[in-house]
Amino acid sequence: MSRWQVNGVGLNVVEAGAGWPLVLLHGFTGSALSWQSQIETFKATNRVIALDLLGHGSSDSPTDPQRYSLDRASDDLAGLLDELDLAKVALLGYSLGGRLALNFAVSYPHRVSRLILESASPGLATATERAERAQADATLADFIEREGLAAFVARWESLPLFDSQRTLPASVQAAQRRQRLANRPDGLANSLRGAGTGTQISLWQSLDTLAIPTLLLAGELDPKFVAIARQMHQHLPASRLEIVGGAGHTVHLEQPAAFEGLVLSFLQQEAQGKGKK
Repeated sequence: MSRWQVNGVGLNVVEAGAGWPLVLLHGFTGSALSWQSQIETFKATNRVIALDLLGHGSSDSPTDPQRYSLDRASDDLAGLLDELDLAKVALLGYSLGGRLALNFAVSYPHRVSRLILESASPGLATATERAERAQADATLADFIEREGLAAFVARWESLPLFDSQRTLPASVQAAQRRQRLANRPDGLANSLRGAGTGTQISLWQSLDTLAIPTLLLAGELDPKFVAIARQMHQHLPASRLEIVGGAGHTVHLEQPAAFEGLVLSFLQQEAQGKGKK
């Protein structure tokens, strides 16, 4: 575990393995530790770099919500790659991390060799949808600061989005809860305000020109993100779509073996890929 100063903020980074670099970007309430199983698997073939996003884990939690924006986070990731002397990487992002990965790929396409998006979205299409979501995210951020982290995590874990996780072993659920509770409430609140879906500029119009080989992953028990992934697949010219059985929103946690197999297979393909599937 190491710490890097990039663009005036401190980022916590976990590295393991050797080979072609693979960067892992976690979801909201996660951290680099969310990828423990994947780090152990991927380090056999890749140099794995997992970081705590701003407001999460041991990375800094700035007081200005705008500092968390996906554009600023993309610049931070580019700066981190510069510090690590990495010109180009494979990039894997889940949920919030998937939105950041896509934003980075649009902003810095020359720095991404392969893109893997798990339960991710290019954003909301209309200004009305974005305004409504931004208000909802702001209300939730206020709840975190008012009621505290434990109350928020209990509320977050009760969302229908995570219903499929209730059958996971108690030890797995408990470990995820401990990781979530290790975050800072102010960091999570400002991440919601600055990097929530409501603040994200829609990237739908950018997909048709993004030629990076892309793997789209969604869990069959998460119909909302299955639909988003299918729609993205129609626009991304070099994309492959995989719907994973027996999984909901967090595929890498609910079906880790299937998830890791699909990712490794995709990473091992030739740069031109095999086109649509």
